[in-house]
Order: sequence, then C-alpha cells, then structure tokens
Amino acid sequence: MRNIILRKIFSAWNYIKTFVKWVIIASMTGVLGGLIGTAFSYCITYANQINNDNWWVVLTMPLGGLVIAALYKLSKVKDCLDTNLVLDSIRTKGYVPWVMSPLIFVSTVITHLVGGSAGREGAALQLGGSLGSVVGRVLRLDEKDMHLAIMCGMSGVFSALFGTPITAAFFALEVISVGVTYYSALVPCFVSAIVSYFLSINLGVEPMRFNVDEFLPEINIVTLLQVIGLAAACAVISIVFCVSMHKCSKYAPKLIKNDYLRAVLGALIIVGLTFLVGSHDYNGAGSQIISDALGGIAKPEAFIMKIIFTAVTISCGFKGGEIVPTLFIGSTFGCVFGPILGLDPSFSAAIGLVCLFCGVVNCPLASILLSIEIFGANGLIFFAIGAAVAYMMSGYYGLYSSQKILYSKLKAEYININAK
Repeated sequence: MRNIILRKIFSAWNYIKTFVKWVIIASMTGVLGGLIGTAFSYCITYANQINNDNWWVVLTMPLGGLVIAALYKLSKVKDCLDTNLVLDSIRTKGYVPWVMSPLIFVSTVITHLVGGSAGREGAALQLGGSLGSVVGRVLRLDEKDMHLAIMCGMSGVFSALFGTPITAAFFALEVISVGVTYYSALVPCFVSAIVSYFLSINLGVEPMRFNVDEFLPEINIVTLLQVIGLAAACAVISIVFCVSMHKCSKYAPKLIKNDYLRAVLGALIIVGLTFLVGSHDYNGAGSQIISDALGGIAKPEAFIMKIIFTAVTISCGFKGGEIVPTLFIGSTFGCVFGPILGLDPSFSAAIGLVCLFCGVVNCPLASILLSIEIFGANGLIFFAIGAAVAYMMSGYYGLYSSQKILYSKLKAEYININAK
C-alpha cells in the first residue's frame, strides 16, 4: 500500500514539475517572441508605408534582391533556410540555426520596403523556430523538448504579429503533421502565444480584427449551400496558388542558376507588372486591399494578380511568407465570386479569407479559431462548414512541402505523404 501511494505521489510530482518547467520556458520564449515580433511588426509596417507613399521605391527592387542574395551567400549556411526547415526540425533530429533569425528579419523587411509581394508569417515561423531552438540549446533541452521549444517560438512570434494567440497555438500544433496534433505542446504553445500577445498589444501592435456581423445572412439551407459552393471554389483557388508557388520555386532556380541574376530578373518582372497595372495594390502585404474586400470592394482580377506577384517574388529569392497573400487572395476572390452565388460581398470575402487559409495550410481547427478571433463567433457555423469543405476539397496540396499528411482526407486511412 505504501509503495502504491509513493508511486502516485511521484507520478503527480512529475506532472507538476513538467507543467512548471514548461510554463517557465514558454513564458521566457513568449517574452522574447513578443519583443522580436513587435519590432518586426513595426519594421514591416514602416517599410510598407514607405513603399506606398513613394512610387519610385519599387525601382530599387533589383538592388534589394542583390542585397538579399548577398546576405544569404555570406551566411554560408548549406541548408535551405525556410519554413520547411523549421517543420522538418520538429520531426527529426535537425535544428534551426540561429542565423535564420537575423537573416529572415532583415531580408523580409527589405522585400516589403522595395515592393515585393510577400507576407510576414513565413518570417514569424522562421523567427520563432530559430528563437525556440536557441532557447532550447541555451537551456540544454533534450531532443524531444527541443521540438516543443521550437513550437513555442513559432506560436509566440505568430501571435505577436497577427494578434491571434489561440490560432497561433493551434496552428503550431496542426501544421507539422496533418491528422496528428501534438497535444504535448498544448500548454507550452498556449503560454508562449498568450504572453507574446499581451506583450505586443501593450507595445502598440494592432491585432487583426474585422466586424462582419451586419453582413451575416440567416442560417438556412440556401445560405449553407451557398457557403459550401464558395468554399469548394476557394479550395480550387488554393490548389492553383500552391501549385503556382511550388512550380515557380522549383523551375526558377533551374532556369536561372545564378542567385543574383535570378533576383534581378525577378525584380524587373515585378517592377514591370507594377507599372503595367498602374498601382501598388499587389506590392507588399496588401493589408489595405484585404480591408477593402471585407468592406465589399475588390477588383475582379485582384486575386489572380496577387498569385502572380507572390509566385514571382518568392521564387526569385525575395523573402517573406505566403499567408498574408493567402488572406489577400481569399478575401478578394470571395468578394468577387460570392455575389455570383447570391452572397453579400463582405460576408463572402470573410468566408473566402478563412477557406483559402484552410486550403493552403491544411489546418481546419486553426482556421475555425482564426475566424473567431478575427470576425467574432456569430458566424461560426458558416466559417466552420466552409473550413471543413475547403480542407477536404483542397486535396493533398499545401504551401509547405515538408508538411506531412499522415491520414487521408477521404477515409480513416494512414497515408503518410508530404504535401504537394
């Protein structure tokens, strides 16, 4: 009897000890992630403002491409420093080099400054992954704990940049392996994300929030079918976007092997396209266009142009993420296509934003939580069914080729493949 009691006490102590350990580690990571994410947010905002206010800055894009190429050459890191490296490090014995943080920080700011079409979440995941890896090595964590530390870092910086702590935590849990959620990281990721969120808010970072309550339709069979139709269409666009990104990133280095030449040529294409369309709508993050679409205004060609601008920008060596462009593409496509199905343009823009996000990252739970944090919970049934349909109908495509899809989307079957 005594031995049984001692075993139970020892077991309880292990839970308490592990809980306290990860609250401390995650809080430290959250503070660092919040500070870095806040600084990065201000730099990106300022860079976009300069580019928007001065039309001629886009002419410096070739120079910006050369600087970024030179920075990565000088780093002398053999591995490809991107989000796929972060995802791989969580499943393997690999680690995220510390040099990734300054490289992605500076190069993403340069990309936005000169008018490249990119987001910031790629930088958030890479910054966070590198930060978590550094924290893990400083604290001498073992291999499995190192994986949790990297996920903590991802959650923290993502939360600081977007102001969506719950989404940030679940995104880190879901994005690694589709079909398996790393619940062992639940407490660490939540703590890191929440600490980063409150720190960034208190430092003046504006969270992403929109009010679409006045545009919500009645819940009936007709509106649900309309949402399903829009979500299926968004799934098709998500496949187009993913294929465009992967094909361009695959063939651009093969066609133009020299990194400097590829950066300059890609920059010249973006400069030419910018003057061709006659605006900066598709340069930078495009946050204002997302806001306009959620207000019911979007150009019919906007989503196509953003796909082209983003694919060229990223494939030619400029840095950033694909999620903000995804939100741009989803909201503008939804705003244009939704009214064809009989939906309000503002409401369909919101549905499109969430559904396209779900289609490209294969994270349905994070997508539903994103809809709640950005738009509120009143339209939850629409966003939930939209995310479910987009997840299923987008097949096995995804932005991150290192993302593992462990279970089939069609039946309870283990498949273990990489996203296309």
